[in-house]
Amino acid sequence: MAESSAATQSPSVSSSSSGAEPSALGGGGGSPGACPALGAKSCGSSCAVHDLIFWRDVKKTGFVFGTTLIMLLSLAAFSVISVVSYLILALLSVTISFRVYKSVIQAVQKSEEGHPFKAYLDVDITLSSEAFHNYMNAAMVHVNKALKLIIRLFLVEDLVDSLKLAVFMWLMTYVGAVFNGITLLILAELLVFSVPIVYEKYKTQIDHYVGIARDQTKSIVEKIQAKLPGIAKKKAE
Repeated sequence: MAESSAATQSPSVSSSSSGAEPSALGGGGGSPGACPALGAKSCGSSCAVHDLIFWRDVKKTGFVFGTTLIMLLSLAAFSVISVVSYLILALLSVTISFRVYKSVIQAVQKSEEGHPFKAYLDVDITLSSEAFHNYMNAAMVHVNKALKLIIRLFLVEDLVDSLKLAVFMWLMTYVGAVFNGITLLILAELLVFSVPIVYEKYKTQIDHYVGIARDQTKSIVEKIQAKLPGIAKKKAE
């Protein structure tokens, strides 16, 4: 009797345990600050960039932010050829000095450790044709989207969108008169590494004011569309 009762209870236990596993797996995706679910293939690189700009690893983000900022500041003060040459010379100075130092230590201690960079020299860094085609296919998707967008804007498929582009380019002429390309890149990097973390901390307040600005902009655009010839007729149809 005990065996029969245990047998009748085991299906319910197994079903409840199997039903608990999906909930446990699915419940971990709602944690605040987690990387957005973008699919198994694209989640790797996207999550890495997401964690980088949100300062999940302070040392890693600080290193990337510091090195890129120093490089951009160097490009603002010197030519591209000078910056690249100095970087290569600095890297060669470090590797050659370390190579000579290890050779001297091995000669003094009469050890047979071999080349200090042997482990890195043996690493296979060749790019397979399949990986190359995958990267090219992914790049072509974005290129085709960009070409379609350019054609749609310049051939005035939507008058409002083309006018938005014209106004934006007109504003950029004033920006270009004040800042050069390197300065804009420096400002862009500062914004990329500061705005996301600030938005994460003050999301509620920012969303409130952005919603107000969006509603006002939408009302202005609707008024402009109502006065433009051909737009009202197109919407009526």
